[in-house]
Amino acid sequence: MKDLSRRKFLALTAGSATLAMIPFDIASPTGAAIALPKKPNSKFRGVQVGAITYSWRSMSPTAEDTLNYCLQCGISSIELMSNTIELYAGIPQAPARPARDATDEQKAAYQKASQEVAAAQKKWRTEVPMTKLEELRKMYNKAGVKIHIAKFSPENWSDEEIDYAFRAAKALGAKGVSTEIGDKACEKLGPVAQKYGMYAIMHQHLQPGQAGWTFEKFLEYSPAIMLNFDAGHYFGATGLHPNGIIEKLHDRIVSVHMKDKTGPKGTPPNTNMEWGKGETPIKEILLLVSKNKWPINVDIELEYPVPEGSDAVKEVKKCVDYCRNILA
Repeated sequence: MKDLSRRKFLALTAGSATLAMIPFDIASPTGAAIALPKKPNSKFRGVQVGAITYSWRSMSPTAEDTLNYCLQCGISSIELMSNTIELYAGIPQAPARPARDATDEQKAAYQKASQEVAAAQKKWRTEVPMTKLEELRKMYNKAGVKIHIAKFSPENWSDEEIDYAFRAAKALGAKGVSTEIGDKACEKLGPVAQKYGMYAIMHQHLQPGQAGWTFEKFLEYSPAIMLNFDAGHYFGATGLHPNGIIEKLHDRIVSVHMKDKTGPKGTPPNTNMEWGKGETPIKEILLLVSKNKWPINVDIELEYPVPEGSDAVKEVKKCVDYCRNILA
């Protein structure tokens, strides 16, 4: 493998990844071509199924490992979170947290180091070229995986850092930047998204269960404000069918986070379950998007506890297969 450095080779094959899954043009030691896997395709009956990298939070977050998780699961699109993005691009890393029994001096040293790193990260974001992020996009695209959303959650950052988040998302080939829904996020991110011809994509948790809460309030801030509609959280909080929101706001929804949960009156209530064991109408949601040919990504968000003897990659693959079987 003369064209592949030892360091990159080790990174690419870390964890559960295997050489056969590396999506690069390489040659064997004898010079013969190595058969590489076909590019993944998780678009089923017109519905692009993918995942958010939070699903693999129990595993290595490197960009190379995350790409191999996608390949193992057969996923061709990803909502890539900032820790993976910025780790690859070389952001200064935060210090390790002190142990619970750390001395006051050790805790004080940690606080000082954290403040120094925070300042260094801010400076890094305002100065870093997009070269590494363009390289990251090419690596994923070459393997057959599209980065359709970059999750930075930058509403508490400086204006310069917010600008960086959208430049980074554009370099990655994403539609926009996702964050948690709120007035501050919409007010600050909407104009920057418009500036770059992109979207500020808002994700909700259990807020729809609050009296008088509406998505429309936030969408009014800007035409660049879009939704990352979490169908599982919506159902868990309200017990209402998510298709009501999807039908009403489909032209303002970039993606749907999919999980299987019980409803607020379930036993137990509002609880993440293995897919097929909860009450979220996953089948009806997928068929609605397929029937109407809406360009809405459906992203698996693995939140139920990983069963003993399994891992997050195996569980996400089960969820991909679950969607495939519905849409086959």
